[in-house]
Amino acid sequence: MYMDTIVKLIVGLTALLIVIRLLGKKELAQLTPYDFIYTLVIGGVLEESLFDQNVQITHFLAAISVWAILILLIEIATKYWDPIRILLKGEPVKLISDGKLDMNKFNKHHLEMEQLRSALRKQGIFSIREVRDLYLEPGGDITINKYSRYDPVTNEDIHLKKDDQEPSLLFVDDGKIKDDILNVAGKDRVWLLTKLSQLGYTNTKRIAYCEWSKTEGFFIKTY
Repeated sequence: MYMDTIVKLIVGLTALLIVIRLLGKKELAQLTPYDFIYTLVIGGVLEESLFDQNVQITHFLAAISVWAILILLIEIATKYWDPIRILLKGEPVKLISDGKLDMNKFNKHHLEMEQLRSALRKQGIFSIREVRDLYLEPGGDITINKYSRYDPVTNEDIHLKKDDQEPSLLFVDDGKIKDDILNVAGKDRVWLLTKLSQLGYTNTKRIAYCEWSKTEGFFIKTY
């Protein structure tokens, strides 16, 4: 009995991973209500097969295969036929246009003003006066176009030329040297220990965090 459950779990997990890979990575990044529903169904099928001894592995694989084919067909349909895409996945809704709130759309989508204010604060906006245009995306996120007078000044605005920064690499994490990251950077332990010693860090065990980039150099935090 236990072995049968373990085998089902392993096969089920493998099948789910294959289905997710076949359907593409967007399911992991953009979860719409439609995506949420079929994810729940797949999970329900797996749960039912695990605890019902009458459900064989072949039954489970057949159910997952049929479900995956149906989802794939729906994905193809939503890609090529806009009415189906709008029906199943929705489309962005413009709630604010040139600073004017469309309260009819607010009420239609059951969106409270404090919910909107909370979403704005998560994006660093603490007053709705900064928002020129706002869209409610199908997945429930909001996208914002701010008034230009509230945008931070950039180097381009003041005609200041500044070199781009190279990405940083983590060389020491919790006192442990990351040899694989050093190899990616074309460095080795001798180079790292020499540089750290020059900066006054002779014991890497005392380093909680050490990152490095070509443009910015080292940034180190000790315990």
